[in-house]
Amino acid sequence: MSITKIGVIGAGLMGNGITHTALVSGFEVVLVDAFAAALPKALATMTKNMDRQISKGTLTEEAKTAALGRLTTSTDYGALAGAELIIEAAPENEELKEKIYKSLLPLIGANTILASNTSSLSITRLGAITGRADKFIGMHFFNPVPMMKLVEIIRGIATSDETYATIHALAEKLGKTVATAEDSPGFIVNRVL
Repeated sequence: MSITKIGVIGAGLMGNGITHTALVSGFEVVLVDAFAAALPKALATMTKNMDRQISKGTLTEEAKTAALGRLTTSTDYGALAGAELIIEAAPENEELKEKIYKSLLPLIGANTILASNTSSLSITRLGAITGRADKFIGMHFFNPVPMMKLVEIIRGIATSDETYATIHALAEKLGKTVATAEDSPGFIVNRVL
């Protein structure tokens, strides 16, 4: 499966960083947050961080303009239609994540992959909540996302090989080094720390 459009749910610290990374890697991104005020703040942060990259010579002004031109923001989950991947970057609260998934699922395609940026919740349990565990996976990014090269990819018990392979390839396109983690409390890095 080829991914060209990524949805990110949550415009906070992690969602902002994931969006930034996907944009500068050439992906179209739809950033959704329930709080409208979070969206211009996220855009301002991304713009500031891209300007910092320009000053360090790691990004051009043209690349910044192109990246920001691929961004859509919304408070409506319906804006995520057509995304091949949706990454949920909500706080570490299983009930909140369940509420998000229940609202989101009727609006997305059957082949859309759902990923959670959780750092500790069970991917198997979250996948079961969605009723489409084969298309559910963990993508635990580290802060600050644009700078940190590591991403943990966590398979749930029912995550398909195709979903895993697609997300592994995507992580590499994002410039990340992949550590495949078991679905156990804290995955790899949080257990080590």
